[in-house]
Amino acid sequence: MTTQQWSYVSGTSERPLIGETIGDMFDRIVASYPNNEALVCRQQGLRYTYAQLHREVERCARALLAIGVRKGERVGIWAPNRAEWTITQFATAKIGAILVNINPAYRVHELEYALRQSGCTMLITAAQFRTSDYTAMLNELIPELSAAESGRLQSERLPDLRIVVRLAPEPVPGMLTWDTFMATAEQVSADELAARQAEQQFDDPINIQYTSGTTGNPKGATLSHHNILNNGYFVAELMNFSDKDRLVIPVPLYHCFGMVMGNLGCVTHGATMIYPSEGFDPLAVLHALQEERATGLFGVPTMFIAELDHPEFARFDLHSLRTGVMAGSPCPVEVMRKVQSLMHMHEVEICYGMTETSPVSTQTRIGAPLEKQVGTVGTVHPHVEVKIVDPVSGQLLPRGEAGELCTRGYSVMLGYWNNEQATRAAIDPAGWMHTGDLATIDAEGYVNIVGRIKDMIIRGGENIYPREIEEFLYRHPKISDVQVIGVPDARYVEEVMAWVKLRPGETADAEEIRAFCKGQIAHYKVPRYIKFVDSFPMTVTGKIQKFLMRQQSIEELQLTSVQTA
Repeated sequence: MTTQQWSYVSGTSERPLIGETIGDMFDRIVASYPNNEALVCRQQGLRYTYAQLHREVERCARALLAIGVRKGERVGIWAPNRAEWTITQFATAKIGAILVNINPAYRVHELEYALRQSGCTMLITAAQFRTSDYTAMLNELIPELSAAESGRLQSERLPDLRIVVRLAPEPVPGMLTWDTFMATAEQVSADELAARQAEQQFDDPINIQYTSGTTGNPKGATLSHHNILNNGYFVAELMNFSDKDRLVIPVPLYHCFGMVMGNLGCVTHGATMIYPSEGFDPLAVLHALQEERATGLFGVPTMFIAELDHPEFARFDLHSLRTGVMAGSPCPVEVMRKVQSLMHMHEVEICYGMTETSPVSTQTRIGAPLEKQVGTVGTVHPHVEVKIVDPVSGQLLPRGEAGELCTRGYSVMLGYWNNEQATRAAIDPAGWMHTGDLATIDAEGYVNIVGRIKDMIIRGGENIYPREIEEFLYRHPKISDVQVIGVPDARYVEEVMAWVKLRPGETADAEEIRAFCKGQIAHYKVPRYIKFVDSFPMTVTGKIQKFLMRQQSIEELQLTSVQTA
C-alpha cells in the first residue's frame, strides 16, 4: 500500500504563517487602512474606522496598565456581543494579559468555576443579557461587592479577583463603570504602553476559552497569539477576503467563531466587522445584511435555517452577499443549497474545527465541485496536518475508512489551563490533537465528518452514523431541521430516535416520516421513535446538545431501566 492511500493530508501554502503578535498586527493594519470602517455595532449605534477603533483599544490598554494588570494575568469578560468586547480583546493582547471568555449563558455556579479555575484578577461584565441579571448574580456570588471600594475587592470565594468593571453608565457599589475605567488611561503614557507591547512574544498565551463538556467541569483551552491570529487570517484568506469586505457576525464573540474567525479574520484584512444584535436575532441579521450591504455572513446551521424560514425573508435584498461560513455543527446539504441560491452566497464555505485547534482545521474552497462544497467539510487548512486513525488501536487507516480525526500544527492549543492530565489525554506525545470526531478522507483529500465517537449508534451490532439519517430526512419537504440520537433498547441495545422540527404551518405524524424512509434507507436506520419539537437544546454557540436530548428522551419513553451494558 502506497503512502497516498493512507488517511493523512498536510496543508501547503504559498503564504507563510504570520510571525507577530496580535497587537503588532493590529497596528500594522491600522496604518494601512486608517479610514476603512472597522466596526459597526448596530445595537449600540456605534461605528468606528480603524483609526477610531485603534484609539479606543489604546485607551483601554493604557487603562488596564493603570489599574495594575500585569503580563499573564487573566482578565475575564462576561458579556454578549458589544463594542467593548472587541476593544477589550485587542487591548489585552497588546499588554500580554490573558483574556478569559465567559459564556453569556453561564449562571452563578458556572461563573464561579470559570473565574476560580482561571484565577481572574479582573472581570468586565455586562449589566444584564436577555433574562440574566448579571449584576444580581455577581452580588450573590461576591457579597463583599456591596461594601468594597471600587478596584479593591477582596472576595472569600474568588481570592484572585480585585476589579469588576460594569458595562453600564450608572454606578453600583464595588464596580467601576466602563467610562470610569477608561478614564484611568490618562495615568499611563503611550510610551509606557509601547514598552509593554514590545515585551510580548507571539507564542505567549493570550486567551482561555472554556469548552462545554458533556460530563465534568469545562476545560480552559489556552490559546496563543500565533494560534488564533493565523487561524483567523487563513479562514478569511481562503474566502478571498479583502479590505472591501463587510462581514455580519451574529455568532457570539466569546466563542472562536466570533472572536477568531470573525474579528481576527476581518482585522487581518482591513475588512469591516458588523454586529447585528447582542444575541442572535434572525430579523436583525436580515436587516444588517441589507442595510450594511454586507458581502459575508457567518452562522451555525440553525441560524441559517432561522433566517431562511423567517416570514419576512423574501422582502430583503441580499444581492450584496458573496461569501460566508457555515460551521459549528454538521451542515445539512439542503440548507447549504438554499443559502447559495436564496441568499446569493455562491461562495459560502464550510469550516470544521474545535476550540482546542484555534478553531479551524479544514475548509471548503471556492471553485470546488458543488458536491464537495456542500457534501464535505473541505480540505486541510494551510500549515495544518490531518489524519484518520482507528479509535481503539490508534493505527492510521486507509483512505475512505471512518475513524477518529486527529490534527497537528500551529493551531493546536498550548494546553488546558492548569489541567495537565486533560491536556495529555487530548494531545498525544507526537503533538496530535484527538478530536473525538469520526471522519473519512477521500482519494482527493476531502474530509467528511460522519459523527462523534460518543454519538455513534450501535443497533444490533450495526454501526449507525446519525449524520447519514439526518441528511436523508432533510430531503422531506415538511422538515425544517432534524437531529438523530440513540436511545437504550432491550433487544438491540440501542434504537434510533429522530427529533423533528417541521417547517412553519406544516403538520405530520410519525408514520408519515417512517413511510418516507422505508425502501430508501436500510431498515435498521429507520427511526423507531420520532418526536416533533419546536427547538433543540443547544449551547449559546448553536451546538446541539445531543446528550440532553438523550436524557430527556430516556425519561419520556421510560427507558431508564433498560440495561445497555
